[in-house]
Amino acid sequence: MSRLWFITGVSTGLGRAIAEAALAAGDTVVGTLRDPAASPAFEALAPGRAHAVLVDVRDEDGVRGVVADVTTRLGPIDVLVNNAGYGLAGAIEEVTLAQARAQFDVNVFGVLNVLRAVLPGMRARRSGRILNITSIGGLTAFSGVGIYNGSKFAVEGISEALRMEVAHLGIKVTAVEPGSFRTDWAGRSMVHVDAPIADYDASAGEFRRSLHARDGVQAGDPRKAAAAILRIVDDADPPQHLLLGPDALAALERKLARVQADVARWASLSSATNHDGAGERT
Repeated sequence: MSRLWFITGVSTGLGRAIAEAALAAGDTVVGTLRDPAASPAFEALAPGRAHAVLVDVRDEDGVRGVVADVTTRLGPIDVLVNNAGYGLAGAIEEVTLAQARAQFDVNVFGVLNVLRAVLPGMRARRSGRILNITSIGGLTAFSGVGIYNGSKFAVEGISEALRMEVAHLGIKVTAVEPGSFRTDWAGRSMVHVDAPIADYDASAGEFRRSLHARDGVQAGDPRKAAAAILRIVDDADPPQHLLLGPDALAALERKLARVQADVARWASLSSATNHDGAGERT
């Protein structure tokens, strides 16, 4: 049975790969773009089944209008992929507040705009699949992309709560955490701070240089990531988290080991903060 996908950010990278995989499976895909010149190439992928829509995910009214138009013309949205977003490289102190707000406007509030537009239809039908593309940087932080990490940590929390809120309505939610894939994320799509601070050269600066060195030679294959995403969309019990890439798995394992070590070391102090006579845990 053919499904209707709504994927944000399909011009390049993982969003484009997911769209191509869904189209190859015989599904219909609505993909959001911001450049009208990119629409013909996207729709040529599968005439009649690939539909380009021009919208900025930051525009709440625009997103609602596009989703309403799509459902009127093409029917209900079966699968939502919140993929649109970008990276911001710089130490916490180096990033301006304007840059930080812009990062959250796209990576967090853009996701919320799309979720809030699509959820009413899924609730009415008591069915739907939602995949929020976060990052391994949404589960463990890296020096030099802290504001980006913060935006993706936010989407992780939203995804986890949403999964619990809509499970009884037949809607499945998965957070997808890619590692390093051969996309434009570390290159053309990356925003860099304007005024690096020398004191951070050995930390944030080193990570920034590593991003440049890896750009275009990352081990991750977006087509294989897209195939993995189609696999879980077909599963009756999809995971809460889908890590993509051995580097993502290794990074999370290191994070979990650090957390477990801290919990064990400080457990007695953590447990000593209740009122006297109250239970140790609430």
